[in-house]
Amino acid sequence: MTSTSGQPLMVATTADAAEANPYLLGVYAPVGTEIDAGDLQVIGEIPKDLNGVYLRNGPNPRFAPEGRYHWFDGDGMIHAVHLENGKARYRNRWIRTQAFEAESAAGKALWTGVMENPKGNPFGNTHGLGLKDNANTNVVFHRGRILATWYLCGSPYAVDPLSLETLGAEDFLGTLAGDMMAHPKVDETTGELFWFDYGPRPPYLRYGVISADGTVVTSTDIELPGPRLPHDMAITEHYAVLMDLPLVQDLAAAKQGRHKLHFDRSTPSRFGVLPRYGDGSQIRWFEASPCYIYHVVNAWEQGDEVVLDVCRVQRPQPRADAHTPLAKMLSYLRLDAQLHRYRFDLRTGTCYEAALDDDNTEFPTVDARGVGRRNRYSYAVHISPESTLKFDGLVRHDSLAGTKTEYRFGPGRWGSEAPFAPRDGAPVDSADGYLVTFVQDEREGRSELDVFDAADLAAGPVARVLLPQRVPLGFHATWVRADQLGNLRT
Repeated sequence: MTSTSGQPLMVATTADAAEANPYLLGVYAPVGTEIDAGDLQVIGEIPKDLNGVYLRNGPNPRFAPEGRYHWFDGDGMIHAVHLENGKARYRNRWIRTQAFEAESAAGKALWTGVMENPKGNPFGNTHGLGLKDNANTNVVFHRGRILATWYLCGSPYAVDPLSLETLGAEDFLGTLAGDMMAHPKVDETTGELFWFDYGPRPPYLRYGVISADGTVVTSTDIELPGPRLPHDMAITEHYAVLMDLPLVQDLAAAKQGRHKLHFDRSTPSRFGVLPRYGDGSQIRWFEASPCYIYHVVNAWEQGDEVVLDVCRVQRPQPRADAHTPLAKMLSYLRLDAQLHRYRFDLRTGTCYEAALDDDNTEFPTVDARGVGRRNRYSYAVHISPESTLKFDGLVRHDSLAGTKTEYRFGPGRWGSEAPFAPRDGAPVDSADGYLVTFVQDEREGRSELDVFDAADLAAGPVARVLLPQRVPLGFHATWVRADQLGNLRT
């Protein structure tokens, strides 16, 4: 095991305050060392037909935060485990964003977070939002690179999937003007990347397509009645689905330089169906009951309908047991979402919606090779009832059989997003593969990578790879197959 060379890395510590911030403590506490470690200890056996790399992004502040810390504020750090021929090796690296490099040069934090007035921050994103773009939210594989993205729209940072070297802000050969949201969609059939950009000033929403050769081929403004906070989108074979949801920025707070959300229960949710390469004027809006949606499961076309599965938050609001100002602000992180289906009839303009499950599940995944096509299997993490966001188990939904299979990690054990990793050569959407996730044991203060047989989730992990350092709880993950890695080598 080796640490990276260079100047000492300083980890953030909790500042003295009347109220301790839970997202800087315990299972959320940042790590201060970048390491490489090979030939890791395994309990059980890593399947020989599971080859690729699991990467997970998340907040890991390098310096003590200025002001009240929000989990979205931490510098992005990718933790990765490469599996090859039954062996495992681990690596972690901070994402060297422009803001990270500026703070590294200064030797201290220069930005305040989303809960503070950004007036004194050095710079923000291209929309003039003066918050720190730290690329800490998602990881998407496209054209041989990982794109690390930020939840409020920022520069997508290109990262080598094996070395984790930051290659710089990706502008797609100079064709990307503006920013990219956290959850761009890749169609592996065509090699295209679909994205949107949003902000507090017109145009409030902009949608685009990046071709398989890595350049923007379509970009169009989408007319909205005001600024919105969309987080995800969907694609089908011929369409993109965008959202106009009634969780909006509190305008009075915004005028005071504060980031505060307001859920308008009197306003319906709207879903816009747009031809993949269409102009904004071609979008068709479908109304549904008020809600918020952080994450899409998948979408597809079925006759004259576009079908959309999501994790739907019916009432995004602070928890009832959150009493202090800090607790109320942080409690928005505690998700309460259920699997939900929308059907948009393109012939009649009618929207139908129905709940598919009443359990609290989020961070959904499907076989990445079938995004935008009808899927039988989907996977998600189960949300624990604790006051902070923790994943206490995994869930598999079988839409054909109408069944659900679950696994719980056990007391004091918390997981990460678990992408589906197909067995080498397995057919698309067959459950012939694995789920891969980090699990942190807060009782023992250690982390591991657990591998599950996706077809027999309830049986528990077939392999547990013990990691050389603790991996803090974080955000989104992806699995990059060996055939995608091609000739890339560390």
